[in-house]
Amino acid sequence: MVREIHQWFSPTLNKEMPVAVYGHYGFALLMVPTAAADYLEYERFELINELKPSIDAGKLKIFSVNSINTESWMNKQMEGAHKAIRQNQFNEYIFNEVVPFIKSMTSQDTPIITCGASFGAFHSMNLFLKRPDLINGVIAMSGVYDLMEYTDGFYDDQVYFNSPMHYVPNLSNHDTLEQIRRGKIIIATGSGNHEDPEANKRFSGVLHSKSIPHDLEVWAADIHHDWPTWRKMLPYFIDQKY
Repeated sequence: MVREIHQWFSPTLNKEMPVAVYGHYGFALLMVPTAAADYLEYERFELINELKPSIDAGKLKIFSVNSINTESWMNKQMEGAHKAIRQNQFNEYIFNEVVPFIKSMTSQDTPIITCGASFGAFHSMNLFLKRPDLINGVIAMSGVYDLMEYTDGFYDDQVYFNSPMHYVPNLSNHDTLEQIRRGKIIIATGSGNHEDPEANKRFSGVLHSKSIPHDLEVWAADIHHDWPTWRKMLPYFIDQKY
């Protein structure tokens, strides 16, 4: 399996940002880390290894980005408004820097699917829904899509515009909705410890209300909010859905 580390100074984030790349061909899977983790997290916890057969077969090429969550919603010392600003900067970093990088490493026609677990699922869903013209789908595992779960009560326009549970019901632009409807959306959760299947069902209901096709997978009570779950889920979805 080809493994490369790329890094550049991000003008959007004003810091060095590394990206781990795995594979040589296939659609691009853009992976966003969990809450306070980094770009090598999925490798450390053996998820990349579980995907190795598909990577080696040229089915997908993985781009794993770094997190700035400790400079945003996971930072208890920051003002809520400053957290929201940093969230928006992260979004712009993905759209304006990472997506062009992926295209330069693949092709202009290569589909990009965002993917993440836990807080990474929130980011992945939000990124897809905000720019379905750039991103072609999402695999979101064990996520919650109401940003208020992470804001310690802070709420402003920028929280609204980064909280899918809040903004999706009010989406009205026909072209944007049609682009979202063409995307491949997988929402997956277990029903075990620290999972929130009801939150996933509520978000599925929001998507249904906007006629947005998606797969909702609610796995059993022995499927917990932890790495063994995600090591089962993601290879299954890559094998069965792509």
